[in-house]
Amino acid sequence: MKKLRIINSILIWKGKSYQLKYSDLDSFASLPYEECQQVYGVCFYGNKMVIVKGEDGGDGKGWGLVGGHIEKGENFAQTLAREVQEETNMRVLQSIPVGAQEISQLKGKTAYQLRYCAVVEPIGVFEKDPAGSVTEIKLINPQDYRKYFDWGEIGERIIQRAMELRKGLY
Repeated sequence: MKKLRIINSILIWKGKSYQLKYSDLDSFASLPYEECQQVYGVCFYGNKMVIVKGEDGGDGKGWGLVGGHIEKGENFAQTLAREVQEETNMRVLQSIPVGAQEISQLKGKTAYQLRYCAVVEPIGVFEKDPAGSVTEIKLINPQDYRKYFDWGEIGERIIQRAMELRKGLY
C-alpha cells in the first residue's frame, strides 16, 4: 500500500491569511462537488512539462500550471480538458488525480483546488487564451520548474507526485 501524504501550511495572499491542507488523492469522488472551485494540471508533452504565463501570482514571474475554475455542469475531468485546450491549444490524452488542496480562510469558508497529472498533445499552435489570462506557454524540463514558480512544500509535492504518476500514463 502506498503512503499518501498530507501537508499543512499557511498562505498570505493579497493581505489575507489562508490555511492550506494538501492531500495526495487517487480519486476526487469523496470531495463535496459544490466546494470544489478549481482544477489544475501538471501537464506533460513528451518529456517536457507545460507551463503557462498569466497573472502574477505574487512571485513577480506569473508562471504556473494550466487550469482554472469549474464551470456549471462540468465534471472535474471536463474542466481540465477545457482549460488545457483554452490555455494551451492542446488536448488531454490521459489524466489521473494527484491530490487536492483544501483552502480555509481563517474564520471563513472552505474551498478545494484539485490537481491532476495529464499527458497532452498540441492541437495546433498556441495563439491566445480566449479569456486573455494566459499570454504565453512554455515546455520545460520538469526538474527546472522552480526557475518559473516555487510554491513551497505543497508545490514540491504536487510536482513530485505528478512526475511519479506520469510514468503509469505512457
